[in-house]
Order: sequence, then structure tokens, then C-alpha cells
Amino acid sequence: MPHAHGASTQPLADTPNRWLDVLAGLSIAGLLLPEAVAYSSIAALPPQAGVIALFAGLLCYGLFGTSRFAIVSATSSSAAVLAAATATLANGDSGLRVILAIGLVLVTGGFFLLAGLFKLGSVTSFIAKPVLRGFALGLAVTIILKQVASAVDVHLDGANLIRYLPQLLEQLPQWNRVGALVAAVALLVLWLCSRFRRVPGGLLVVALGIAAGQWLNLSSYGVKLIGVIDLSLEVPHLPVLPFSDWLRLGELAFAMVMILYAESYGSISSFALKHGDRVSSNRDLLALGAANLLSGLFHGMPAGAGYSATSANEAAGAGSRLAGAVAAGVVLLIVLTLLPYIALTPEPVLAAIVIHALARGLSLQPLGRYFIWRRDRLLVICAVAAVLVLGVLDGLLVAVAISVVLMLKQMSSADIQVLGQIGSGHDFVDLQRHPQAREIPGVLIVRPSEALFFANVERILGNALRLARHAQPPVHTIILSLEESPDLDGTSIEALEAFFLQVRAEDKRLILARLKHGAKVVLSKLPAQEREQVIFSDLSVDGAVQQALKPNA
Repeated sequence: MPHAHGASTQPLADTPNRWLDVLAGLSIAGLLLPEAVAYSSIAALPPQAGVIALFAGLLCYGLFGTSRFAIVSATSSSAAVLAAATATLANGDSGLRVILAIGLVLVTGGFFLLAGLFKLGSVTSFIAKPVLRGFALGLAVTIILKQVASAVDVHLDGANLIRYLPQLLEQLPQWNRVGALVAAVALLVLWLCSRFRRVPGGLLVVALGIAAGQWLNLSSYGVKLIGVIDLSLEVPHLPVLPFSDWLRLGELAFAMVMILYAESYGSISSFALKHGDRVSSNRDLLALGAANLLSGLFHGMPAGAGYSATSANEAAGAGSRLAGAVAAGVVLLIVLTLLPYIALTPEPVLAAIVIHALARGLSLQPLGRYFIWRRDRLLVICAVAAVLVLGVLDGLLVAVAISVVLMLKQMSSADIQVLGQIGSGHDFVDLQRHPQAREIPGVLIVRPSEALFFANVERILGNALRLARHAQPPVHTIILSLEESPDLDGTSIEALEAFFLQVRAEDKRLILARLKHGAKVVLSKLPAQEREQVIFSDLSVDGAVQQALKPNA
């Protein structure tokens, strides 16, 4: 995240205009409330769940967050993951499903807080971008198909596109034509409103839908209404669940955190880069944790910084987090005065709002670049296919697994570089890439191309030992540059311990160059006899070479 450790600031040339913030807040309030209610339907939760997440997100991020554009509220992706997760665990029990949803949101908030407290904000791109974009495309297609089914009042079984599409087409004679027409008109109005950035299209179609529903008596044509929105908040309490269910929720919450943070990080960082802002990823993790804990305590949905709401906030002219506070105030005013009328909103209108919000996710342009670059094409295809074939939840877990495997593959395939001196200067470079560089007689200089960790350390050190044994002329000193390894895990420490003994058994000296403080501290705790003939040094490679060439070194 740009300037990840600084506090939130903005350049003087970009000083916010408070009136623009107020106008932006008024504008996005018309988008946020309908979307919050609509995303509740995706999550298979009562409509108030999305509204609670909206208030929790705006309040907590407004107090603790660092981006002046981010709008934290319910998101379509987290709603779909929540629905799939709770459906899997509840086995058709609707009451249990709500309890599980509350538990999942709370555990997700707890994980966010722990990540912020342990300052894990630097791990910002855990899910590879091609995987995330492929997952988003597959998710958008899946959600849109489900919303089409909701608009035309047909039921879909299963959890993937392979089953959704045939079922939708098979039930074509049972489609509610009036519901389809209402959704189509709502989509047209939303598309027209999107041409004018300050027109609250979502709120407008809801108002038109309520008016049409009453004037044309749409209920008599089988068009369903969203029903009562009950915001009489209960006293916060933890759900009562068996320990085994909490463990399962913990596994699912990890995946939820990954997708929510990847989505939020993308929104926050892109606008921070665009405006040259400083943001703190660790503070944002704490803000997201507080938002999800508060939402979960009051039976709301997961909350994250969705791209559509954040980009709408920036496009409306927001210059500070005041815009989010204004939006929260406007939504609260609407809820206090117009809540009974919002309950009369036809469901096809909400379906249209979701479809319109996800339309940008169907763009193939962001994915096309990977095919142009001839990089990560298989990752994109696998991520899209995982969602469409396996469903939302399993598709997400596969997407996370693909990213983890990709990261481990890259790090574990790291090799060791043999360094040589360029000319008579102080620079030492990879001999394979710079054949004009010269080796130092009697000294073997090696450097791992990646950080040492459990999956690569034994292979890398084994290669270093083989190079030392077969070097011509024979070497008396090995210099191991550990500049890529700021810290070491247990496996790496044990492997280095064995490496020290093997080097000493072959009567060679070992100098650890560019040794970072964390690695030096932990290696210094090894028994003294195992560290004989080993020099721990933060010297440069050139400095280590000079030390190796001293007669009494």
C-alpha cells in the first residue's frame, strides 16, 4: 500500500472542499442504502443485515481508517461467500444459518484485528492479481444469474454456473414476465443515471419501484416485495455454537479475510496512488476489524471497502472522510423516516441494482492483458473455472490455494547465485548474467535469489556445499550473502546449523555477509562450538571478501 506506514494526509494542492464532501455524501447515500439492502438478499439474510453493515463500516472506518475516499460497507463478493458458507454448514436450517452468519462475521472481524495488531499490513497482496480478477469475473457471472432468477421468480438449486444456466433456461415458461419487465426498466434507469455522476440512481429506482408497485399493484402479478426491515437492535451477544462449528467458521473466516482485504486493498491503494495520499495498511486492518466486529455484534453482514462505492465517492468530488459521515447521516435520516416505504420495494428492482453494480466486473479488458503479456493465463482460467464449476465458496478456497501454491512455488524454486567482481570496483554480480565478472581465487561467494525458508533452505545450502567441493581452484572460504533473508524460520536455522558443521568438517571458513539483525540475533543463540570458524557479519560482500583475503582471517 502506498506509504504504508504513514498517517493519512493529502497534498496541499488537493485540500478538500467541505461543501464538495457534503454533496458527495448526499450523492453516494442514494447508492449505498439500496445496495446494502440488495446485498442482504445475496447473503440470504434479512434486509437489515446490510444496513447494519453499512452503518458499522462508515462509523468505524470514519474513526480509524486512513483513506479519504474508501467507503466501507457490505460488498457483493463477501455477501456471496457468506451465503455459500452458511448454506454449506446449516443444511437447510434457516435459523442456524443466521447464527452461523453472525459467528462468521465476528471471527472475520477478530482476524482483521489480530492482523492489524501484529502489523501484517505489509502482506497486502496475498492473493495474486490474476487470480483475484479471475475470481471476480466468475463471481460476477454467478451472482448476476442468481439475481436474474430472483427477478423472474424462479428457484435455482446447486451452487455453480454448470447447474444454474440450464435450470434458468428450463424454467423459461415459468418466468414472471412482469418481474422481468420491472428489472429491465430499472436497469435502463440506472444506466441513464450513471451518465450523470451526482444523480443517485439507486435511490431513484427504489422510489420509482415503490411508486409503480403501489400504483400498478405489482403484487397481484406475483412480483415480491422485500418486506419489513426490522432495525430494532438487540443487545449484542455472542452466538451459541458448538466448538466444532467455531473451528469451521475460523477456516472460512480466513478465506473471507483474504477476499475482503484483497478487495479493500485494491480500492484503497488505487485511489491513494492516484492522489498521492499516504495511508497506513495496519490502521486500515484495525478499522476493518472494528467494522466487522460491530456489524457482527448487531447481526450485520461482513464489511469491506468495495470498489464501486469507493469510486463513486471519489467521482462525486469527495475530498475527506467527511463524505462518508454525511452519507451515514443521510442514510440514517432515510431509515428513520422512510423505512416502512422501503419495505415496499419490489425485489426485481433490488436485483437490477445488484446486476448494474456488478456489470463492470464482467469486463474482459483487465483479464486480456495477461494474455497479451503471455503471463499467468492459466491462473486466470483456473480462477474463473473454479468459481463457475465448483461454486462460490469452493471457488474462493481454490483461488486462495492457487495463490499460496504460486507463492510457495516461486520461493521454493529459488536458486543460488555465484557472485564475481566487476573490474576492480566494489560491485559483485551474478556470474551467470555477467560472464565478464571474475571469481576471487580461493573464495566462493554465493547468494540465494530469494529469502531462505523451510521449502528451499536445504536445497540452496546443499547446492552451495557442492559448489565449494567442486570449485577449481579449491576454495578456503565460503561467503554466504543473506541480504534477502531478514529473518529465519526454525527449519532454516536447523539447516544453517548443519551447514556450519559441514563447512567446518571440510576445513573451510564461512563468512555470513549482509546479515540482518533478526537473523543475526537468532543464529547467535546456537551453541558456541557450532559457530566456530563462522563469522557473522553485516559487512557488504566486498567487505567480506577483504576479510577473507586477510592472512590471519
